[in-house]
Amino acid sequence: MVTPEGRGEEPDVTVRLKALGPFATEETVQLRMPSQRAVGTEGEKYETSETSGISGMPEAAEESASSEESSADRIRGDEAIGQSPRPGNRNPRKAPRPSLRSRFAADPRLASLLSVLAVPAARLAPYARRVKPEYPRPGRTGWRRWLPSWRQWLGGTFAGIGLSSLFLVVAYAATDIPDNLNAYATQQDNVYFWSDGTPMARTGWVQRQAMPLQDIPEDVRWAVLAAENESFYSDPGISVKGITRAALRTFGRGDTQGGSTITQQYVKNVYLNQDQTVRRKFTEAMIALKLDNRMSKEAILESYLNTSWFGRGTYGIQRAAQAYYGKDVNELNASEAAFLAALLKGAGLYDPTLSGANRDRAEERWSWTLDRMVDIGKLSPAERATYEEFPEPLESNPLYSTGEQSDYLVELASQYAKKAGKISDKQFDLGGYQIYTTFDKERERRLTDVVTEAREKALKDDPKTARTAHYGAASVAADGRILAVHGGPDHRKQGYNESNATTVPAGTAFTPFVYAAGLEHGVRTTREGEPTPVTGDSLYNGDDDVPVTTPEGPYWDRSGRKAAASNDGDRSYGQISLHRAMALSVNTPFMQLGMDAGLDKVRATAVASGLLPSSIGARVPALSMGSSTPSAIRMAGGYSTFAAAGEHTEPYSVRRITRNGTRIPLDLPEPRRAVRADVAEEVTSALTDSFRTAHPDGAPATAKVAGKPGTTEKDTAAWYVGTYESVSTAVVVYRIDLAKSLEPLPLEGIAGTADDGVPYGIWSGALGLSG
Repeated sequence: MVTPEGRGEEPDVTVRLKALGPFATEETVQLRMPSQRAVGTEGEKYETSETSGISGMPEAAEESASSEESSADRIRGDEAIGQSPRPGNRNPRKAPRPSLRSRFAADPRLASLLSVLAVPAARLAPYARRVKPEYPRPGRTGWRRWLPSWRQWLGGTFAGIGLSSLFLVVAYAATDIPDNLNAYATQQDNVYFWSDGTPMARTGWVQRQAMPLQDIPEDVRWAVLAAENESFYSDPGISVKGITRAALRTFGRGDTQGGSTITQQYVKNVYLNQDQTVRRKFTEAMIALKLDNRMSKEAILESYLNTSWFGRGTYGIQRAAQAYYGKDVNELNASEAAFLAALLKGAGLYDPTLSGANRDRAEERWSWTLDRMVDIGKLSPAERATYEEFPEPLESNPLYSTGEQSDYLVELASQYAKKAGKISDKQFDLGGYQIYTTFDKERERRLTDVVTEAREKALKDDPKTARTAHYGAASVAADGRILAVHGGPDHRKQGYNESNATTVPAGTAFTPFVYAAGLEHGVRTTREGEPTPVTGDSLYNGDDDVPVTTPEGPYWDRSGRKAAASNDGDRSYGQISLHRAMALSVNTPFMQLGMDAGLDKVRATAVASGLLPSSIGARVPALSMGSSTPSAIRMAGGYSTFAAAGEHTEPYSVRRITRNGTRIPLDLPEPRRAVRADVAEEVTSALTDSFRTAHPDGAPATAKVAGKPGTTEKDTAAWYVGTYESVSTAVVVYRIDLAKSLEPLPLEGIAGTADDGVPYGIWSGALGLSG
């Protein structure tokens, strides 16, 4: 309604009310009320209050919107006729927010949509009122008033099915197959082989070796399927019946065992943990469904057979076959496979060697599995009839390492494999590696036998002294291959590796490196001028306790005494050639030669020949007399340099590595020049004369053999190092009480004499020579 022009009073306000009762849908009635002022007299305020009461009527929100529009029109009208709004209306009350329906009605497009939907909504309204629960139900009495109608039951059932289906679809879409496998579940053991390719040892936290499915006989596969999941090739990866049964058991008794397909068991093994919870079971089912769509059945079965636990510390069907029957999986028959399949239910309950009850359970399960194979057509009745006797497994697992010499070999090989193959400790511990070593089985056996014999003899002759005796030995080929080592009596009792220890001095066995340094670099008798060449014919003073000199005069040690060397037996030889001094093991010439050639040159020659820099002694005259502490392996490698015409190859114990058939690149050592070929030839010649002089009948006349004993000043070690047919062997005998310290103790006669002592006896016996 528009206010007439010139009229002094304000326009009336039109209020639209929703029709009730008999009025047609969407009909309205209009009431005209006097307009109120926000601020006025007492009577006006009362009028405003009265008007507000009208706005409090049911469904008055639309009236507020209309009133707001009318007020705005009135103000605009006042401005249009030259009247300004009342000055007292500076802070009017904020109008309520328009309703959602009124805002939709204001938009022409939405209004048209509402008008289209109005007709079907009106038709569906009666049915919606019927479905809507009314509690208590009208027309019913007693407890029946609270029961839903059959329509409500049906609607609720379909709604539940729909929501459950929607939940499963969302859960399936949201579940991802984890990228990281359970490291422990997929861990394998590592297999070590002798140089001839035969197995030497197996190691690892678990005993597992992956086998391709084609290498697993069908009888073995179907024995497992018959026992665990005969519908494997047709199911979607899960068993609804089994999951339901497991869920009921979980809610009832907390037990979720049973009902899992092979796919679910594989998922649990490699992706999840072993927690017996509904949540884990649900996740397992979702992943199993996805995995079944991504992987072939053959791939799932192969993975399952290679990751399942069979007891006795073994994982996978291959290690289970070896642990229970001492054979590879491809040698199993259906009867043995049926027993191994029984172990999947729980090896602690079915290993017959643990108890009589276990044996009864195992035999019952074994027989049932064979019958199931007949029922599903995977075993003929005639063949089943041949398996009447239970296949008794071995009493113990033959795969456990012996803990004797093989463990020392494994220790050396594993350290080298990780370094040369650039394999981290974590990767190596996950297993699956086949390590082909350089160790010669026959040489290792001979070396072990002769050392064991020497140890037992010493314990018999002098048990108190021999109790702390140690026998380190190693054989290294001219090309660097470590062929055999003796690490100790038993790795389980003594992990300390006697062949690789850098604890005792090399003594006079070190002098060949001094000789090589003089031949290679020459000597200086004055501070000025060029070095003078040295040959095997060069003469030196061979008398006992000859003081060592420098260009300035005698060399004084820190105690204020002249440094001097002693010969074995305190013998004096007068002027003697270096070649003959080496052949007769005369010490004094080589201490002086070391000073003349330069102790830095001696050190460099020893390191180039294979000794570790960390084992080289201080640069004092005693360096030439073997104050360095190399291991038996390093001493053998150093002598092999002379046998290889002056080229040194670092000792190595692994020649090839594969992982599940794939070859791992190795950084194998390459030969490098240590000394000139003529220098190596002269040193070898002198060492040959040394061997022939001390042991004229020790080897065939045509044999290429060279060697030298080694003694120490304080009698803390006795050595024999030599080469036979391009293989160098070093043997050292020493005493250390490991319970107290690593300080060497005097031998007190248990090593014998220098020429015919215990080290030489072990050396010759290990090489198959006569004593």
